[in-house]
Amino acid sequence: MRRIMFIALLLLTGCATAPTQTNNVCAVFDQRDGFFNNWYKQAKSVETEYGVPVPILMATIYTESGYQARVKPPRTKLFGFIPWSRPSTAYGYSQALDGTWADYQRETGRWTARRTDFSDAVRFVGWYHARSHQMNGIPLNDAYNLYAAYYAGPNDYARGAWRSKPGIDRSARRTAAVASSYAAQLNNCGLQ
Repeated sequence: MRRIMFIALLLLTGCATAPTQTNNVCAVFDQRDGFFNNWYKQAKSVETEYGVPVPILMATIYTESGYQARVKPPRTKLFGFIPWSRPSTAYGYSQALDGTWADYQRETGRWTARRTDFSDAVRFVGWYHARSHQMNGIPLNDAYNLYAAYYAGPNDYARGAWRSKPGIDRSARRTAAVASSYAAQLNNCGLQ
């Protein structure tokens, strides 16, 4: 009985740690190729369901959380040194906000979905990008604009308000570059 509990604990601990080689998507998938936790199959399933290519899904998560399951935005500082509130409710792999995550659960019926579960988070990213495609006409293979809409939100994206925010442009360019690199890597490791 102790052995079974020990093995279960090891399996759960392995799932909780972020991949260490995040610049190569083939290595990320290789590190998460377990029986119960196959990230490539989960991402491919989302690509099939929503039409968003795997490299864009993975690049979005890479930019948002660096594949860390429980990451939150850093706290602001009161008087420059006292930890204070967080700037948003972003949380998990996808850095989804509380309200947006609730919308996702309501619209998809995935009431048990968690932001700390990769399968749920990558499905959320696919759903969100597909929604941006429907609302704003962004092509599903346009990593730059999909990420800009992801970061800014659909209304700010539609108004173009995000264009005056250099941080969004910088993050969208980085995400597009990562998606392009990931696409080439997937071709080389035979997963695409």
